Amino acid sequence: MPGSTEYLVEKYMTGSIILTLGFFFGSFVIAFLSIFSSFSVIAGEAEQGVLQASLPRPFPRWHWYLGRWIGYVSLGILYALVLFASILLVTYIHAGIPSDAVALTKSFLLFAFVVPILISVAMLGSCFFSALGNGVFMTMLFGAGWLGGMIEKLGGALQLEEAVSRPLMTIAGTMSLLMPVDAVQRRMLTEMFNLPDLEGIVNLNRDLGPFSFNQAPSDAFLIYTACYTPLALAAGMLLFRRKDL
Repeated sequence: MPGSTEYLVEKYMTGSIILTLGFFFGSFVIAFLSIFSSFSVIAGEAEQGVLQASLPRPFPRWHWYLGRWIGYVSLGILYALVLFASILLVTYIHAGIPSDAVALTKSFLLFAFVVPILISVAMLGSCFFSALGNGVFMTMLFGAGWLGGMIEKLGGALQLEEAVSRPLMTIAGTMSLLMPVDAVQRRMLTEMFNLPDLEGIVNLNRDLGPFSFNQAPSDAFLIYTACYTPLALAAGMLLFRRKDL
């Protein structure tokens, strides 16, 4: 019956499932947009002779590098905003969405944060590899981070013995440290649904099955990720200054 507690809980659960599935696939769209827009920015343009024509102009190389980074990140974040709003709108039409503006703002910031992470690493990789090699490398690195997140989800859901779960969690943690994108996405969903406040009322992880987002990363992991991105950017600018074109 509309207005009853059962109806509101059911509507919330339906909306949560739609949002989770939408952001699960949306994270792949954002990730591959970030990777394939920037993986050949240096190696590809060097092979085509574009850099040889533009870099002799009297400005530092790091200006060119940072300008490209800002351009790709701006494009990715704008697309992330459109995709984020579209997923919320579709869910609002068919079910319900969280109405806490603070939670939605935090969620969007975490959703869009994968863009500078991936672009920073992709541009850094472009200083080492050819365009094709860097595309393969970034796809494999993103896949490793995603696989680490899946291992953490399954390990937390299956309640394995410690002798089995410990090495699995160590491997999964290492993968997440190498590429923290999937972990950031899980934290995004946790912030959106305010899971600590809803504990005991609904159990989303039970109903979402393999799409659950248990084992959300801690604040310390977010601090690590916040340091990971500028370090990758700084390393890329330093290497590009010394790169032989």
